[in-house]
Amino acid sequence: MSLTVFDTVKVTVNRNLGVLDTLLEKAAASAAARNFDVSVLLNARLAPDMFALTRQVQLASDFAKGMAARLCGVAPPSFEDVETTLDELRQRIRRTLDFVNSLDAAAFAGAETREIRIPTRSEELHFQGQDYLLGFALPNFYFHLSAVYMILRHNGVELGKRDFLGVPNPR
Repeated sequence: MSLTVFDTVKVTVNRNLGVLDTLLEKAAASAAARNFDVSVLLNARLAPDMFALTRQVQLASDFAKGMAARLCGVAPPSFEDVETTLDELRQRIRRTLDFVNSLDAAAFAGAETREIRIPTRSEELHFQGQDYLLGFALPNFYFHLSAVYMILRHNGVELGKRDFLGVPNPR
């Protein structure tokens, strides 16, 4: 059996947005256990010129739904970036999963060679589907997921590599 774009997108998004949701759940528990306002975490960043945790979650969501939509040849759904709590961010993750999981395998037919165009502030990026998936969408998705993990860990949330990978800790 060969790996398809459909399989790659569905498995990657479901597994890793599940991981992201769990990271946010652990952040809430950590804030409660250490008795501090969770907004400290929501506004935390690792460097002055990087996005805060809230925006990193929004961007991970955007790349997940964007990669699925574009590879199916449809416009990505637009989510307003209005989340201000961990619960709202977790709801955004669920909405993203609902969208991605609404796309069936047939919608991904021809995705490997589908022309993908993404407007940016200064230019329009052009990709073939497979190059978009492997060289742009997935790296960006993992970048923002990693940033969330690093921000939380840097701020004292007890996380390890297994948490990032979504592997249960041995008991």
